[in-house]
Amino acid sequence: MYYKGFYHLFYQYNPYGSTWGNIVWAHSYSKDLINWIPLEPAIYPSAPFDINGTWSGSATILPGNKPIILYTGLDTEYRQVQNIAFPKNASDPLLREWFKPDYNPVINPNKYMNATAFRDPTTAWYGKDGFWRVSVGHKRRNRGIAEVYRTRDFKTWTRGKHPLHSAADTGMWECPDFFPVSLKGTEGLETSVNGNHVKHILKVSLDLTRFDIYMIGSYNAGKERFIPDATSVDNSTGLRYDYGNFYASKTFFDEKNNRRILFGWANESDTKIDDIRKGWAGIQAIPRTLWLDQSGKQLIQWPIKELESIRGNAVHMTNVPLAEGARIEIKGITSAQADVEVTFSLPSLEYAEPFDPTWVDAEQACGSKDPNTLAGIGPFGLLTLASQNVEEYTPVFFHVFKFEDKPVVLMCSGGKMSSLDPDNYKPSFGGYVNVDVKDGSLSLRSLIDHSVVESFGAGGKTCITSRSYPTIAKGANTHLYLFNNGSIPVTVKNLDAWSMGKPRMNI
Repeated sequence: MYYKGFYHLFYQYNPYGSTWGNIVWAHSYSKDLINWIPLEPAIYPSAPFDINGTWSGSATILPGNKPIILYTGLDTEYRQVQNIAFPKNASDPLLREWFKPDYNPVINPNKYMNATAFRDPTTAWYGKDGFWRVSVGHKRRNRGIAEVYRTRDFKTWTRGKHPLHSAADTGMWECPDFFPVSLKGTEGLETSVNGNHVKHILKVSLDLTRFDIYMIGSYNAGKERFIPDATSVDNSTGLRYDYGNFYASKTFFDEKNNRRILFGWANESDTKIDDIRKGWAGIQAIPRTLWLDQSGKQLIQWPIKELESIRGNAVHMTNVPLAEGARIEIKGITSAQADVEVTFSLPSLEYAEPFDPTWVDAEQACGSKDPNTLAGIGPFGLLTLASQNVEEYTPVFFHVFKFEDKPVVLMCSGGKMSSLDPDNYKPSFGGYVNVDVKDGSLSLRSLIDHSVVESFGAGGKTCITSRSYPTIAKGANTHLYLFNNGSIPVTVKNLDAWSMGKPRMNI
C-alpha cells in the first residue's frame, strides 16, 4: 500500500531460515518501489487466534487515511480464521508497530465449512449500502470458492448468502484479489469504484496447478456476485497474469500515480539444499502496472516506469537481419543483469507453418518446439543467461503459425538448456499471444537478473517469468544473443538494451 509518502510491502517470511516455516509478516518500505528498506516484522504469532501461523491477507486504507490489515491466523485448533490488525501509531509514516485487538478472530469458518481451506482475505471495498466487503479463498470438496463477507465496523462480519464466485473442479482458491479496471485508458482505480465505466477482475491462485488465473466480468453489488464475461474462463485454462513461475500475486491501488500495481512471487526451482546453501529462497517479481486492453478481453502488464532509474550503459541496434541459423551477440552491457526491448519485423504469413488446433496447451507446445529446431517463422528471439559456447542458455522466443489465414503466436521461455545441473526443474513455459501481426511487427521485453528472466510479449499481452540456475553462464561469463532458427529471415527493427544497476534490497 501507499501511505504518507511511502510504499509498504508486507510479505510471508521465515526469519530463521530459507525453507518454509515460522512464517511472519515481514515489512519493508520504499520511496520508489525499487529500493527497499526492511523494518521489524509487522505481525507474528502471539495470540490464541494466530499462535500456529500468521498467513497471507491484505491491507485496506479506510477513509481518513487509516490503514488496517486483515490476515489469516492458524488458531489453537489449527483452524484458519481471519484476524485484523491496526497500526499502534497511525501518525508514523513507516507504520513500524501493529497491534491485534482481543476481539479477534473477526471471521470464523462455520461448522459446515472446511476450516483447513479458508484463507487470504482481500482488500476491502465499500458499497453504496454502507457496508464494506472482503472475499476469502475457500474450497468445498474440489470446488474453488471466493466467499464474501460484509461489515460496517470491521469487527462484526456477516457471510454472504452465496459466494462472490465459485467453479467446480478447480480446487482451493488461494490469494483471491478483486478490483475494478477502467474500460478506457491505463489509469488505475481505487478498489471501491463501480459503475458502467468499469469492468471487474477476479484473480485466484489455483493451488492444484500453481497458476494465477484471472477473470474479467461484471460485479452486481446488490446481489454480491461477480459474473465473468463469456470470453473469460474460470478454470486452469483461463487467462493468466504470467505463464511461468509466478504465484500468490496481489494488486494495490497506487494513489500517488493513479495506477494499479501488481506484485507476484517467483519461488525457487532448484533444490532445498541449494536454498539453504545460498541462505534465501523466493523473490518478488518486478512490480507491474496493470490495465485493461482495448479489446476488453485481457489485461496488459508492464514493468513500472521507476525501473528505468537503474538503467546504465545502453546499446542500440536497428535493421539487423537475422537469416536462418543466425546468432548475434548483444555486447556492451552486463548480460547477467539487463533490460532488453526488441521489435522484430516479420515476413508475410504465407511463410508460416500451419497451426495444429490440438496444441491447446501452450506449455506442452513449447516443450515440443525446441528453439534449435528449424521451422518457418520462428523460433526467433533472445538467448539470455547464455554461456559463451551456448552450452547453457535460457531462450525467450516466438513461433508464428497460421490458422485459417490468421496468425497464431506462441511465446516460450526456459527449458532444459537453462542449466547443466540435472537436479533443477527446467520446464519450457509457454503462452499464446493474442496479437495481430499483419502489420509485420512483434515486440519483446526481457528483464534479466542472474537467476530470473521476466519477459513481456507484444507490449505486455503475454508475460512469462522463468527461474534459471546456470553453472557456467554466471556474472561476467554471461552472454546475450539474438537468434533465428526459422527457415524464413526476420529483421530486428529496433533493439534497446541497458545494463541494470543494483538497487537497495532490504539492506
